Amino acid sequence: MARSDRLFELMQVLRRHRRTVSGRTLAQELGVSLRTIRRDVLTLQGMGADIDGEPGLGYILKPGFLLPPLSFTEEEIQALVVGALWVSRQTDDKFAFAVKNALAKINAVLPLDMRNTFEDETFYVGAHSPPSISIDLSEIRFALREQRKLLITLSIAHAPSDKQYIWPIMLGFIDSKRFLAAWCEADDQFRIISLEDIAQLEVLDERYIRNRRQLIKEWRAQEILPCNGRGEIC
Repeated sequence: MARSDRLFELMQVLRRHRRTVSGRTLAQELGVSLRTIRRDVLTLQGMGADIDGEPGLGYILKPGFLLPPLSFTEEEIQALVVGALWVSRQTDDKFAFAVKNALAKINAVLPLDMRNTFEDETFYVGAHSPPSISIDLSEIRFALREQRKLLITLSIAHAPSDKQYIWPIMLGFIDSKRFLAAWCEADDQFRIISLEDIAQLEVLDERYIRNRRQLIKEWRAQEILPCNGRGEIC
């Protein structure tokens, strides 16, 4: 493996480990000696990579550093394109536009010999008929990013007619259906709500105090899944 490729792979491994990782673990993953890892870490630090740690204690890469030029394998490029096509054809127009911009930025920094792979139409991704919903998905995505509470009114016959305060934690795409996983303040439990069942939705200024990622872990531990394409709980 060329040294430039090895440095890039080392960056990728450090990105995968969100906490301190030992030099020995890095050496095993890359198939090199511990001495090589120490030397390569020093090289990356000299290039501007914000890597904390030292021999014997382990290393952690702080976010914000890109190793130029941007490098992908052909399989990675195809995976990015297919994933982007799926997202653009399964979500709303605003997200599809964001996907188009992201792909343009990636293509702009790819080496010339990789652009043919990027632009080669190898795969076709079909589009489902969009579900009939009146909710703007960009509002939900904003609420998820900012941990904002939502005030919703459900339209299904068996649901309470009064407004409900929920903490959105994850937006789900299952086949052609759209679901929202949330913590419901009224009954202190997680709910899976079909977006087709939401008649009204308002993003509130108030943020919920629990960490969204921790709430997702708790939700997954309960194995709550949508039933029959509706908002019931399995």
